[in-house]
Amino acid sequence: MSAASTGAMPLVEHLRELRRRIVVSAVAIAVSLIPTWIYYAEIFALLRAPFDQVARDLGGNVELFMPGVADSFTLQIQVTLVAAIVISAPIWLLQLWGFITPGLHRNEKKWAYLFFFSATPLMAAGATLAYKTLPIGLQILFGFTPDNVSNLVPVDKYFNFIFQMMAIFAIGFLTPLFLVMLNFANLLTAKKIREWWRGFVMTIILFAAIATPTG
Repeated sequence: MSAASTGAMPLVEHLRELRRRIVVSAVAIAVSLIPTWIYYAEIFALLRAPFDQVARDLGGNVELFMPGVADSFTLQIQVTLVAAIVISAPIWLLQLWGFITPGLHRNEKKWAYLFFFSATPLMAAGATLAYKTLPIGLQILFGFTPDNVSNLVPVDKYFNFIFQMMAIFAIGFLTPLFLVMLNFANLLTAKKIREWWRGFVMTIILFAAIATPTG
């Protein structure tokens, strides 16, 4: 029986396939950098809106600042790159799924399209939920500030916090989809999930602990 008929693939072919999919993903991100760089000002205003809302509610004792000379340029690169990764997510997610399950039969290829059309709105929903609830989180964290003390928050730390929260929520929304698709592909059966439930619970606890923005 040939490797093609069994779905097996030599190591060299795996590496070539991985290289091809990485190149496709990188090109998609590079192309997405063009619009995100052009509309950087609008993206920046959108991301700082939750902070401005909290600052107004707290009477203006919370401010963003840039401590370094080159921080403005570095910040623009960071924001445009992350935005490009988000915009190109449908492409590199499809490449990721295609590499994880290269041995799917023809009638199973529809799972890849199901993953593609489900993952994109799920990621968007997770990131949107993180963005919408961000003012609440900021309000709680800044609420511990003592009286007569102002919060001067470096811009890079604020945006790192936003990106971290949005990424964590997006991953959380994608996790059930990954489990379902791996189950469809017989890579992770329901029986195994039941047997490994303790490990899954511990993984969730560790993930939540690491994802928490503070100690």
